[in-house]
Amino acid sequence: GNYIASLGNVCRWLAQHAEGLGVEIYPGMAASELVFNDEGSVKGVVAGVFGIGKDGQPGPDYQPGIELHAKYTLIGEGVRGSLAKQLQARFDLNKGREPQKYGIGIKELWKVPDAAFQPGLTQHTFGWPLDNQTGGGSFMYHFGDNYVAIGFVVHLNYKNPYLSPFDEFQRFKTHPAIRPYLEGGERISYGARAITEGGEQSLPKLYFPGGALLGCSAGMVNVPRIKGSHNAVKSGILAAEAAFGAIQAGRGGDELVDYETAYRASSIAKELHAVRNFKPLWSKFGTIPGLILGGVDATLAGMLGGFSFFGTLKHGKSDAESTGLAKDYQPIAYPKPDGVVSFDKLSSVFLSSTNHDEAQPAHLRLKDASIPISVNLPNYAEPAQRYCPAGVYEVLTEDDGSNPRFQINFQNCVHCKTCDIKDPSQNITWTTPQGGDGPNYPNM
Repeated sequence: GNYIASLGNVCRWLAQHAEGLGVEIYPGMAASELVFNDEGSVKGVVAGVFGIGKDGQPGPDYQPGIELHAKYTLIGEGVRGSLAKQLQARFDLNKGREPQKYGIGIKELWKVPDAAFQPGLTQHTFGWPLDNQTGGGSFMYHFGDNYVAIGFVVHLNYKNPYLSPFDEFQRFKTHPAIRPYLEGGERISYGARAITEGGEQSLPKLYFPGGALLGCSAGMVNVPRIKGSHNAVKSGILAAEAAFGAIQAGRGGDELVDYETAYRASSIAKELHAVRNFKPLWSKFGTIPGLILGGVDATLAGMLGGFSFFGTLKHGKSDAESTGLAKDYQPIAYPKPDGVVSFDKLSSVFLSSTNHDEAQPAHLRLKDASIPISVNLPNYAEPAQRYCPAGVYEVLTEDDGSNPRFQINFQNCVHCKTCDIKDPSQNITWTTPQGGDGPNYPNM
């Protein structure tokens, strides 16, 4: 009774219906800045800035962008959105909340022969090739015209700075329960994206003066189900109804308290409350004991109206703070890609169809350019080289290993936001590149 579909195609389908209702959609440009009223409430956003040169100055093709003003601005940027991050800091929306937790999901789309294709097959796994103390697992869906969507999630509170989520995924595909579904097929698309995993404890205040946070901008993913799209849609409905009611009453630019009130009484709050301890139990006890405890707790909480014998557990550290020191771990020797089911990063990035105009400033900003070499390299073996699934970050040296320098290949970026989350020094800030630059995900 369920359907497997490309979320990208679902969004395109929804866009057609929205435009049919008179909604204006601005593809090919990003909302890059917030606009504020004199009293400090959000007035809208700036979208469509073009023509800024590498030096940060307007070039000959400069376009200043459009200021889009609104009575209420609803932020639905997905996980770790750049504007949502600013709003949470400006309005202290995370006060009294636990740190948000994240995973990185890496995904490939394959076209496979008839012999390997099983329409409707759905498979989820936990653990391997990760060790018991590193959270994560896989998904695989057979759908459409011989398509297989396969992916792997690694929880970003992992400790070993030598771990590479990309290489764990490539190794996963060599498992004898997975490989037969892919051998003889063609890998046609690749991508990666962070996933919120903090759940109820990490939800920020949902409204701010002049607007509200929706879906994954707030963190409404149900971790054991690895699903958040349904909650994102539902939160959009709740926020729209609250905004409509406020505008009908002659209001605008104030706080949509009714949105949070509606959320508290919604199906989103009910399901997130029932599974609130799943992630902390997994993190505390490891994959096998943690999953058993988390599953039992979530099942009982669902049956007992949300009651848990554990109460509500805390997450404690952020994912950046969870990173261990390199001296306490050994480098991981990953197998070389076989070119059949496992591949290297650069050939994978090619399949993401990502594109960034090299004439623009890098959208990945360092707060302090010295930190990658002076702090992250000696302490953490500069994990950006490994946690990034697109080969954006490199440490280059002379032939004898001397004179290390940090290089950012921002053109490779697939917009997963992992660097903004996992950098142990919190030195990297992800900002929107110009225009619609970035990955292009057909059928993903």
